[in-house]
Amino acid sequence: MGHHDGFTRFGPGFGPGFGRRSRRGDVRAAVLVLLEEAPRNGYQLIQEIEARSNGAWRPSPGSIYPVLSQLEDEGLIVALEQAGGRLFQLTELGRGEVESKRQAFGLPWEAAAAAISEPRFALMRSLKQVVIAVRSLREAGTDEQVSAAAAALDEARRKIYKVLAEDPQP
Repeated sequence: MGHHDGFTRFGPGFGPGFGRRSRRGDVRAAVLVLLEEAPRNGYQLIQEIEARSNGAWRPSPGSIYPVLSQLEDEGLIVALEQAGGRLFQLTELGRGEVESKRQAFGLPWEAAAAAISEPRFALMRSLKQVVIAVRSLREAGTDEQVSAAAAALDEARRKIYKVLAEDPQP
């Protein structure tokens, strides 16, 4: 599934499943497995989970940081203060935890990646390209170009709702 590289989540309401609860991985397991590989900060953990799930799972800071705090309280990880913030690494106890639960932990991001169909990835890739184009237009376009683009997006929205309203039965 490497052809999904570069896919990113676009914010609330635009994630995989579009509001459906798609299967998410186990944040605790993902953090421990990733920290076994190398020390990382919270942001790097979020980025790595997103990359390894091909964009299907991007844990929020609100789910990563409480897990890091809990793992630190349990003595499984330790935070190292660095110029850019805190870098987390496994303790010996944490290494033992990962080793004893390696099979149960597996690769938590794979389940999230497998739960997203190719058409949904394709849709999100298309949306990403539209977002990039809109940002470019917002920065460099004239007012007339921006107005024309807004009208095109309004038309696209109407067409998408029409597709959604179509009867899927032949």
